[in-house]
Amino acid sequence: MAGFVLVGLGVALGYGLLALYQAPGPLGHDEDVVVPRGGLGGLAAELAARGVVARPGLFSVFAELTAWQGPLRAAELRFPAGASVRRVLEVLRAGRPVQHLLTIPEGLTSAQVAMLLAKADGLEGDVEVPAEGAVLPQTYAYVRGATRASVLGRAEMAMRQAVQAAWAGRAPGLPLGSPRDVVVLASLVERETHLAAERPLVARVFFNRLARGMRLQSDPTVAYGESGGAGGSAVLTREALGQATPYNTYVIAGLPAGPICNPGIAAIDAVVHPAQSAALYFVADGTGGHVFSDSLDEHERNVKRYRALGR
Repeated sequence: MAGFVLVGLGVALGYGLLALYQAPGPLGHDEDVVVPRGGLGGLAAELAARGVVARPGLFSVFAELTAWQGPLRAAELRFPAGASVRRVLEVLRAGRPVQHLLTIPEGLTSAQVAMLLAKADGLEGDVEVPAEGAVLPQTYAYVRGATRASVLGRAEMAMRQAVQAAWAGRAPGLPLGSPRDVVVLASLVERETHLAAERPLVARVFFNRLARGMRLQSDPTVAYGESGGAGGSAVLTREALGQATPYNTYVIAGLPAGPICNPGIAAIDAVVHPAQSAALYFVADGTGGHVFSDSLDEHERNVKRYRALGR
């Protein structure tokens, strides 16, 4: 008889423990927790402090009982709202680390990219300012504890691959001497317009001017030189337009000394697949777009018209 009683107590205890193991936890919302390295006691205390588990001692017991299922990992992990002890242990053993996202917008200078990396949450280590035009603007995922150098390296590799693909698939007959020329021209296109429909037209204007031996006369190249590559919008004076620098395309012939920003895929594609047009000039229309013209007379009329509208 006593044996039956003990068996009954054991079954009841087992069901009770199973209920505690699977019962919803106290967490009211999804929570990201940096799981520390070290002993089980410290982990249980941290999870209790963050509201993931209600009873750190009971959590430790269940962790020991299920140790055969695998080690508990130290990482930044996301625990779902109401997670049971069972679910918490599953996350600790098999959950993917939290993914952070760093978006590098098109048109930033490399100095600005370095500042963006320096401020990114969860990254470690320092990073030097990369070469201008060496970074592909897009969104990069990383886990807490990754190095800034590793994210930058991925962005530089992405740019090299994008430029190689663009160079291999470029339209025939373009006056481009090397993949570097693609990046240089794409950086000008990127800074001249944010409108997708205009990028191939802007690229064609530059090609048309190069074919005629005309100066590119791109204001962003002057601004880049005036800012020392820091980015931003420098106020362009007549004196600045006439200042001889390796980037001032009002003064120098051909392309500037190098890229003036980090261009995106769309600007790169516009350079290797420019529009068909005879346009040689364009002027801002005051709405974020531009008006293109084939002759200087037409361009000067457009300039007067849109300056009058601006006033």
